[in-house]
Amino acid sequence: MRVAVTGTPGTGKTTATDLLDTELEVIHLNDLITEEGLTTGHDDGRDSAIADLDAVRDHLDGRMDILVESHLAHNLPVDRVIVLRCHPETLEDRLADRGESEASITENAESEALDVILGEAVNRHGLESVYEIETTDRSPEAVTAEIESVIAGTREPSAGTVSYTEYL
Repeated sequence: MRVAVTGTPGTGKTTATDLLDTELEVIHLNDLITEEGLTTGHDDGRDSAIADLDAVRDHLDGRMDILVESHLAHNLPVDRVIVLRCHPETLEDRLADRGESEASITENAESEALDVILGEAVNRHGLESVYEIETTDRSPEAVTAEIESVIAGTREPSAGTVSYTEYL
């Protein structure tokens, strides 16, 4: 089985996946991209590397029993997509605590309110393969338990259950 844990930066992906008790190999995609040089250049406006998703797909081709964690993970061929969600105001605080720029904070909070990653995940994988998990007021352990229930197949798909339109 191949699982993606995705979501806007700051939703808790790395924290939750670091706590997982799973037989799946956990791959932190952003680290892999950096370590293997799987980029096509640099985005000066965002001061970040541009991931070469074709190279990432090739690198992971044939690997089964993996869980890929990243805000890009939903772009990969997987069986289940878990989208972590967080209220944009809380997301702003989390990103500010990390030292992100105001531009990055605003862009990510607006993306979360507009369901950008959720929409991309559903368009690519279908409603039957996407699981939304609200992280705003939940402990990392509670989020991890929800991820484990998706992996175990005991949780139903749930795309479209979280809304932050009031933020806009």
